Amino acid sequence: METTRNPEALKSCLASGLLSFPLTDFDVAGEFDATSFANRIEWLGSYGAQALFAAGGAGEFFSLTAPEYCAVVAQAVASSRNAVPIIAATGYGTKMAIALASEAQQLGADGLLLLPPYLTESSQQGLKDHITAVCRSTRLGVVVYNRANMRLKAETLQQIADDCPNLIGFKDGVGDIEEILKIKALLGDRLAYINGMPTAEIFAGAYGGMGISVYSSAIFNFIPRSAMDFNRAILADDHAAVQQFTRDFLVPYGLLRSRQPGYAVSMIKAGADIVGRSAGRVRPPLSDVTPFEYAELATLIERLGPQD
Repeated sequence: METTRNPEALKSCLASGLLSFPLTDFDVAGEFDATSFANRIEWLGSYGAQALFAAGGAGEFFSLTAPEYCAVVAQAVASSRNAVPIIAATGYGTKMAIALASEAQQLGADGLLLLPPYLTESSQQGLKDHITAVCRSTRLGVVVYNRANMRLKAETLQQIADDCPNLIGFKDGVGDIEEILKIKALLGDRLAYINGMPTAEIFAGAYGGMGISVYSSAIFNFIPRSAMDFNRAILADDHAAVQQFTRDFLVPYGLLRSRQPGYAVSMIKAGADIVGRSAGRVRPPLSDVTPFEYAELATLIERLGPQD
């Protein structure tokens, strides 16, 4: 199976709107639950997201075996029915990232999100060689995730973009405003730019001020109606609505999420469970939220009203 979206078409999809990264569903035994995941993709796909990242950070990419990764991507592609672009994550070392990229391409993914290598710290030349090798290995459009140990300088990113026509996007999870402005000044509209900060809505106003209105939403996984309402408020410069949602939900949610490392995923899974869309427990080394924190999150969600 091959995607019908070429890199430029995918780049156009990423130029506006809201993106999200679905959770990966696990059953009571901790195994991938394809049926539950299929229902999740169909549910989230009905709310108007521009693209969905399969097996991404919130999808616990780091905990998936190679066969599970293939199963997740294949199911996401099948369940989206080509209505919503599916961007599959890839990562680890260069050879493994290339192998996973090849699998994603064969399974019909529309593009790739290249996550940071795990553990290894790298020079700018090393990162350039890594990203270039992955881009050259595939026909798919590639979005690079600038985060953790893959922090790119503007000059490095420009060199990669010059060498790799299918590098179509830059997703930032660092928040270095000076470097982002350098990147935009150097590359202009060569790339699609995405706010990829944890709970990106908190940073939506700041990134919007830099001309980056697109972001990937974690909370879309459990409050999709509210997430879309907030996105529309941001785009319409509805300051009153933005401030109210920030005060009533985003700030207290951010405080909950910051209590433990890894809660950026655990809180999302708790939220999905609260709204009746359980994706099971997180896999170690992540830990589930406590019953007290679960109750606090349930109170925040209840105030927002029904999501379906």
